[in-house]
Amino acid sequence: MSILIIEDEPKLAEFIRQGLEENGYSTEIALDGKLGLAKALESNFDLVILDVIIPEVSGIDVCKGIRAEKPNMPVIMLTALDTLSDKQRGFDAGADDYLVKPFEFRELLMRVKALTRRVSVSSLSSHVLKVKDLELDLDLKLARRGGKEIALTAKEYQLLEFLMRNKNRVLSRSEIATKVWEINFDTGTNIIDVYINFLRKKIDAGFDLKLIQTQIGMGYIFKDI
Repeated sequence: MSILIIEDEPKLAEFIRQGLEENGYSTEIALDGKLGLAKALESNFDLVILDVIIPEVSGIDVCKGIRAEKPNMPVIMLTALDTLSDKQRGFDAGADDYLVKPFEFRELLMRVKALTRRVSVSSLSSHVLKVKDLELDLDLKLARRGGKEIALTAKEYQLLEFLMRNKNRVLSRSEIATKVWEINFDTGTNIIDVYINFLRKKIDAGFDLKLIQTQIGMGYIFKDI
């Protein structure tokens, strides 16, 4: 799981990063609220650890911005402000949890594990993937965009599901071939590009917002932002 750390104290940010990565998490750091909010909205993080008092944009406003665009993204607030009214402001902004500085890393880790476990269980119980106005029903194996049903072949469905589960992440042709076709990618074949074009004709044609985008020299990205 990937975690974004928005913290303006470099030593503390690095301390949190090191502890999380030692426990198997991947991390990114943003040292101010403006950059942190941009990263949170542009990338597909599993959780955000957010300081309240940070430059550029306050942690409260960052949390509100995340909630407006990604209502299900877990947020843990870190702050030296420990009054009940301070905590109320944090929870009102949309924080899932609130940890007062100074804290033991073990306690932060317990809270991270609890939140990510809850989100994982919620994801497993959800039977519909949704990106903008595109829905993929995992039970019926059906796709709909703008309420209109889209017929997919079995391989197109597998490819679309993989793209949607990895939205906002650049996927190389090699990774797509390995995960969807279960083969090593042969640079002499264009099967990935052919099936991407099949999907584009079915889910993007006729819509202003194109969800499948090419990253030249790198692969493809399924974007909802």
